[in-house]
Amino acid sequence: MPTRPAGRRGNAAPAGPALRTRGGRLRRILLRLLLVLLLAPPALLLIYRFLPPPLTPLMLIRLVEGEGLRKDWQPLSRIAPALPEAVVAAEDNRFCEHWGFDWPALEGELESYLAGERPRGASTITMQTAKNLFLWPERSLLRKLLEAALTPQIALLWPKRRVIEVYLNIVEFGPGIYGAEAAAQSYFGKPAAALGRREAALLAAVLPSPRTSSPARPSAYLQQRAGIILTRIEQLGPMLDCVHAG
Repeated sequence: MPTRPAGRRGNAAPAGPALRTRGGRLRRILLRLLLVLLLAPPALLLIYRFLPPPLTPLMLIRLVEGEGLRKDWQPLSRIAPALPEAVVAAEDNRFCEHWGFDWPALEGELESYLAGERPRGASTITMQTAKNLFLWPERSLLRKLLEAALTPQIALLWPKRRVIEVYLNIVEFGPGIYGAEAAAQSYFGKPAAALGRREAALLAAVLPSPRTSSPARPSAYLQQRAGIILTRIEQLGPMLDCVHAG
């Protein structure tokens, strides 16, 4: 029986070491990817604590869909105090007290769900800021889990005034309209610093459905909601102090 040449046998590399090498390389790639995913949000949050975010995923999605992009970043000191007050009263009246999650509201949501009732929503301004800043608008379990992971990071790394400042500058107020300044100019023809209490309440009132409601042409429901928000502001009183510019 002919024997295989020794040289050919010597050139064949063992399969085991090659597979282990590829496996080790793959593990290193996955580990680096995991580190990027874990460290990128805190790094960006540290940057965004001092610098305005240039764009958000929602802005890019709407641009691809053919909408315009109106935004004009303004510091909290150049936004009328009535607007952050109205937004807190409308969206998250415990904003100044909690650390990202409104646990009593979440417990109420769970009880409503178990009772078969329709959830009312317990998303805080911090949670909405996490979603608006990093995530996409589609409702899904994955998005909610990512939102829940990002929220405590924002609460830890940013003071309350920065949370409300970023929120007011990136939130969608209408098709292609983002932030307080663009909304004030688009709907009322004035800068955000000049907004009156009623105008601020109307802007806050559209936030649950900014693409179907207009503060410039408010429906009866929107006007009623704005009145409720103004009443709630008076009831909250000193509980709104954390949103005032220092």
